Amino acid sequence: MSNWSEKRRLKKEIKICRLTIEEIERKRSRSQSALVQAVLLQETPDERDVEWFNKYTGEITACRNHMIELQKQLDALG
Repeated sequence: MSNWSEKRRLKKEIKICRLTIEEIERKRSRSQSALVQAVLLQETPDERDVEWFNKYTGEITACRNHMIELQKQLDALG
């Protein structure tokens, strides 16, 4: 694969990662809102909201780490 096509592939994959992260962050914000509301009302948060928040946070972290690796590969190509 040529340098140019590899750069193009990496840029495309980085863009997909960014869009994926944005989508997951939107989903996470729903459970985050429920958690904040529970804290403000001094109630125990619903365990499902906690689980979803943790699930989405883990997915975001994994996707960001992948995107960082892709960016390193792209930077190495110059």
